[in-house]
Amino acid sequence: MSAAAIRQILKWYAKRKIRECCHSSIADQLLGVQGAIHQLWSIGIVTGRSPLELRHARGALNPVLTRENVSDVRAMFVADPFLLRVGDQWHMFFEVYNFDADRGEIAWATSNNGFAWTYQKIVLQESFHLSYPYVFEWRDRYYMIPETHQAESVRLYEATSFPAKWKYIDTLLRGQRFNDSSVFHYQNHWWMFSETNPTLSHDTLRLYHAPALRGPWQEHPRSPIIQANPHIARPAGRVVVFDDRIFRFAQDCFPVYGTKVRAFEIVELTPATYREQRVSRVPIFGPSWRLWTQGGMHHIDAHRLDSQSWIAAVDGWRQVGWPIPEGWQRATC
Repeated sequence: MSAAAIRQILKWYAKRKIRECCHSSIADQLLGVQGAIHQLWSIGIVTGRSPLELRHARGALNPVLTRENVSDVRAMFVADPFLLRVGDQWHMFFEVYNFDADRGEIAWATSNNGFAWTYQKIVLQESFHLSYPYVFEWRDRYYMIPETHQAESVRLYEATSFPAKWKYIDTLLRGQRFNDSSVFHYQNHWWMFSETNPTLSHDTLRLYHAPALRGPWQEHPRSPIIQANPHIARPAGRVVVFDDRIFRFAQDCFPVYGTKVRAFEIVELTPATYREQRVSRVPIFGPSWRLWTQGGMHHIDAHRLDSQSWIAAVDGWRQVGWPIPEGWQRATC
């Protein structure tokens, strides 16, 4: 790395620290008034020895997917990546924000090695916003629980022809604006985290449980387990269960949505009890000098490759002056 590049990195970190530590009026005097924040999201790949020790992968040219890779709709951004490995093929499902539909839709990409990705197409569209396509395999079937907060429900989809065709089969919960619902199976029971503050302040985490995937689901007696705390409430990707340990990842949505990712280990979980502990005071991901993550990061989906290595899909954003490419216009009546 050249001396000029190192100076640019140090300059970026110095500006970031001033924004974080100084009063806004002082920061504005030193750096200039900060304009409106428009987030341009992209997707990358990281690797490491554990889901808690991940770094930007040398084998991946990050970001591995951007809005420029989307070929079938005009995409504002790509985000919320989830992975599945079927045989020797990696599949990624993620949100594409369709400019013309003005809502999120679910897209699919493929990779032979997990590092170089090929965009395929949109595979799920609804009349309401879709994002956070939490995909998983259960008893040789493939399911997806995308975020559908505009429908005020948690909806379950099943692949009728994996990976490109999906069908809505059930509603697991209804009656609230459920955000980033994240399910996992542990000790013969199903569990689900969901952020539910209707004001989109990202500060309330609820826990639900059920004897089977399709229910009946009920709220845990300790729920909500997080209240009035935007630093640790909203889910930030797949819940990881390995070696009889459970880790959940949370978005730190302060000072803005999608700033950092924090990790927690769940040390007690029964239908009557819940207890977790913070893994580290330091977030596992957040803003960095890399252009595509200079604004922040808010998602991780980690998968074990072998006893010594993990791979994960992440996303990050950078601030842009205006998110709509020049010349784009929506059709008018």
